[in-house]
Amino acid sequence: MNRTVDLSIVIPVYNEEENVPLLLEEIRAALESRGESYEVICVDDASTDGSLAALRSGAAKDERVRIVRMTRNSGQSAALAAGFLRARGRLTVTLDADLQNDPADIPRLLDALGDNDVISGIRSNRRDDWLRRVSSRVANRVRSTLLQDSVSDVGCSLKVYRTELLRWVPAFNGMHRFLPALVQMYGARVVEMPVNHRPRIHGQAKYGLHNRLWRGIADLFGVLWLRRRHVDLRVAVDDTSDAP
Repeated sequence: MNRTVDLSIVIPVYNEEENVPLLLEEIRAALESRGESYEVICVDDASTDGSLAALRSGAAKDERVRIVRMTRNSGQSAALAAGFLRARGRLTVTLDADLQNDPADIPRLLDALGDNDVISGIRSNRRDDWLRRVSSRVANRVRSTLLQDSVSDVGCSLKVYRTELLRWVPAFNGMHRFLPALVQMYGARVVEMPVNHRPRIHGQAKYGLHNRLWRGIADLFGVLWLRRRHVDLRVAVDDTSDAP
């Protein structure tokens, strides 16, 4: 179980019973013809529907599917952090379980990464209602202006990271909204790329203006403080010299 793979796909799952089988099949179809070895780490965030059963069914059919089960509902950031801890790939892909992200975009992102450390999706022709689009646009503008993280659509979950960077990211509620800015603290080179965005067909959206605005503002100032005060432990190396 400790063997490394080329690619880890980390997916937080909360009450996405109908989407899970379709998502796993779309991931397989997108990556099956490529040469990379991969794993799919699905983190069930204490779903109250049949999501866990759907994941277990998927794992029984494909040994590349790994399941992490949160014992209580902890939110998207905690689910991602739990997945990052278990990722064995050189690269880590994140995406949502609601099928609005298109797994067919993953190969394009991988091919475009090049010498960069992160490639972040920009949702083209975003398929959300006008209020979500406007509020997201305003939040992205404010965040990008203050943090200078060069990311115009941080709300797009479809991203590729060099996994070693994620080992250094501090885990906290709201972390997922600031991941590019957090890895930039360690010198990460971040670029963006347009990706497909699809309407939600099954299930319900988990986030809206009412449960994101004030918390996001508080988190923004917390990340500003953290960027000024963080300690980069990569400067510490083991000295193997035999000199006294």
